[in-house]
Amino acid sequence: MTGPLREREGTRALLAAETERARSGSGRLVLLQGASGTGRTSVLEAAARDAADRGLRVLWARCSAEDSGVPFATVLQLLGPVPDFPDLVPDGDDRGSAARLWRLLSAYADEGPLLLSVDDVHLADVPSRRWLREAARRIDRLPVLLVVSERSQYDIDPGPSGLARSLPPSLVRTHTIEPLGDTAAAELVRAAVADAGPEWTAECVRAGAGSPLLLHALLDDLGGPQAAGPAPAPAPLAALPDSCAALYPGSYPAAVAWWLSSAGTATAEVARCLAALEEAWPPQAHEAHEAHEVHGARGPEGRRAGLGASAPAGTDVAGVLAEAAGADPARVAGWLTAMTRIGLLRPDSAGRPRYAHRLLRDAVLTGWPTVRREEAHRLAAATMLRRGERVEAVAAHLLRARGVGLPWALRVLREAATVAVHDARPGAAAGYLRRALDEPLSDDRRQRLLTELGSLEYASADGAVAIARLAEAQHLPAAPRDRVRAAVALGTALVGRGEVTTALEVLRRTEGSLDGHPGLTRTVQTATALLADSDLATRQETYRRLCESGVHAPELVGTASRALLVRYEATAGLISAREAMTRVRALLAQPSDPLAEPFLLGTAAAVAEWADELDEAERLVDRGLAGQHPALLHPMEHALLNTRADIAAARGDVARLIAVRGDGAAVAARAHSGPSNRDAHVLMALVHTGRSEEAARLAHAFDLSRAPESWELNRFLYARGVQRLAAGDPAGALHDFLECGRRQSAREVFSPVVTPWRSAVAQCRLALGGGQEALALATEELRLARVWNTPRTVGRALRVLGTATGGRRGLHLAEEAVETLRDAPADAGMELVEALLAQGRQLLAAGERGRARDRLREAADLAERKGGRRLLALAEQALREGGARVPVPGALTGSERRIAELAAAGRTNTEIADLLHLARRTVETHLTSTYRKLGIRSRTELPATLALTRPEPAAPGAPA
Repeated sequence: MTGPLREREGTRALLAAETERARSGSGRLVLLQGASGTGRTSVLEAAARDAADRGLRVLWARCSAEDSGVPFATVLQLLGPVPDFPDLVPDGDDRGSAARLWRLLSAYADEGPLLLSVDDVHLADVPSRRWLREAARRIDRLPVLLVVSERSQYDIDPGPSGLARSLPPSLVRTHTIEPLGDTAAAELVRAAVADAGPEWTAECVRAGAGSPLLLHALLDDLGGPQAAGPAPAPAPLAALPDSCAALYPGSYPAAVAWWLSSAGTATAEVARCLAALEEAWPPQAHEAHEAHEVHGARGPEGRRAGLGASAPAGTDVAGVLAEAAGADPARVAGWLTAMTRIGLLRPDSAGRPRYAHRLLRDAVLTGWPTVRREEAHRLAAATMLRRGERVEAVAAHLLRARGVGLPWALRVLREAATVAVHDARPGAAAGYLRRALDEPLSDDRRQRLLTELGSLEYASADGAVAIARLAEAQHLPAAPRDRVRAAVALGTALVGRGEVTTALEVLRRTEGSLDGHPGLTRTVQTATALLADSDLATRQETYRRLCESGVHAPELVGTASRALLVRYEATAGLISAREAMTRVRALLAQPSDPLAEPFLLGTAAAVAEWADELDEAERLVDRGLAGQHPALLHPMEHALLNTRADIAAARGDVARLIAVRGDGAAVAARAHSGPSNRDAHVLMALVHTGRSEEAARLAHAFDLSRAPESWELNRFLYARGVQRLAAGDPAGALHDFLECGRRQSAREVFSPVVTPWRSAVAQCRLALGGGQEALALATEELRLARVWNTPRTVGRALRVLGTATGGRRGLHLAEEAVETLRDAPADAGMELVEALLAQGRQLLAAGERGRARDRLREAADLAERKGGRRLLALAEQALREGGARVPVPGALTGSERRIAELAAAGRTNTEIADLLHLARRTVETHLTSTYRKLGIRSRTELPATLALTRPEPAAPGAPA
């Protein structure tokens, strides 16, 4: 493709002036220098046309490497065969031939002014270059303009000296043709492709890299029309491809290949090594900023602005590249600077010099043998390791080189995997370990590596591959502890995929191979009991055997399994929270095997959370997670994270729960495997915070009819019932609560400590008019709650039973529920709000409006502080029904106004906390909410703003 010259007005003006000088009888040499592909030939062609239009005779020569060994080949091409000199054949007498050729030029000049145009003079034969240099010394007395183009580009192997190097400055005008600026390049793209949008244009400009040659070649491949007739491009324009294989007819890679060829073998090797090494660098951030530069005022000089960027500390790109290419580091550093200067390279955000576009990088690599590319990566990795680079930066190059068979390679890959695991990037860690399999490994090292790799692949949502890896690890010879780790990981993965029977068979087979290792045998038994939770029949049989062993042969039951028995008895409604915690603490005080400890800690944390020992539960969770091997799949990691969510829910920390919910895509990816416990908590948090639409979307994100059996499914059924009841669908909620209860009862989970489904069903029955059934269910719930006997479970059951009972007895139960929850050693969260709300409604029904308003206002205040918008709305509605005035949305609550007025009077937060018997954090929370509601930013604005927002006094006789 050819096109109009852009940003070449100064060059054409110079040539026009020199043309007029030649016409007046005084010639000169004009040397046009520039990098490959910057359009020197196009400028020469334009100069020839302009000279011909001005009456000059134009003589033309184009040099080539093929003729560089033929003496005077360039001059003969320039002056052409002449009949008057038929014997003009080089005979080895350079001086005689040069003189005869000069006489021929003089004869031409006698006939009229001349333009001698020589393209690519750096490729000319030595005698021709000498002749042209000598001609430049003498044409100042002739009407001859000599215009020569010369490649001026920094190469790894320096080229010959320039044509004008020994000429006096007065005899030559040297002009550098700059690379094309982004603005001019964008104009070329838009002129060729009428429908080119900003992003597509910016991509083309980057791929053109300041070279008109590359840009025109790219537009040819992309189907752009000739410049003479722009036409609309097909819409919409697709993004530029990543590979040159997608380009047709291949003008762009051919142009890049020509550029590499013209630069020489050494430069081409360095260029290709850089392209290869760049593939191992972190991907660049979004290039929108470059699009902004293209469509802004960035011209040729704008490209130089990035030259000050440097490589990140500790990274010597030039040195590493020199080692990989086998080149002189100083020349490589100069080449990188030069290529950045002309726009072929652009520094990234970390200062590394990269090719201006991925397509340009691919074109540079086209045709380079894979073996040579891998060798470049191996050499780069070795160099970077020797220089102390980050382990992941070294490993990134090893990923692109097959097994190198050197001891340091395996160490680097494993260390890189460890870094990635600690940064919560399991996919990256798995990639390093997959590559590590290509290195020489003994069977035991391969077994450990496969166990870690399968665990990481499972964490990366690649379940089928993970199970295959872990199964392979199971069949390799290994130490007993390593076999147990692999079996636990494989069992966990299989259960996660719904293959519970296979998982239990793997564990039983492993248990049978552990003769002489009783501690490891007990650990496998514990893992079997835990993973059996997903199969009802197996679960019942497993816990039956555990219970029998605990009675008849307690020495055969490990501490972790005994903790599971405590958990089983707690959920079955057989023991109290006090007894459970006594037994759990005794187990925690006993020594345990490191492999069994995660099971003990995870189980103990769950029991402590149910017992409202939230601080202790949190410490156990932290300890359990800290002890987890970060790269090994283990069922207790999921259990510990579930308990952490349970603790947040128990504390009413809805913000924390919602913050970890994940986006819609993440939920959709898990839809086939069923909802998790954390999904259930997030759903209830969305309901509490009044985000009804989001709650409805999450409630219907899973097909529960296809979800595998698990207690987490039951918890989600309960949460979906809560969502449906809040949405005004008591019948749908009743279905979910009853199904939850059926499933939990089948699992022998009768205690309301996990899912208080009986209270929930009772509420639905009351809404649907079934008072007697509600009363029976609420009574049974209270009986079971008193067995466990924590304020939270008892208070909740009392609240529902009080509502179902009604009358004075109901009021007494409601009062007892509130007082029980007030005395809870842990934050009762939303349970106290619901108890206050229920008591307030019952007091209204009994005609005790004063006490009712007190309870409802307290409920509203607590709900607002907890972020419980749904309960806040219900409390305010009940207040209105009771005749009380309710502040408009956004108005200050009573507590907020009291604190704000004290702050406006000059009291400090500490003084306010002491006066009102509050925690300082509570004061700070109220003030933050006050600032937000009043639209102010500081304490100094409070007095004036409060004066404007002070409520009007109530009219005489109006309800308080």
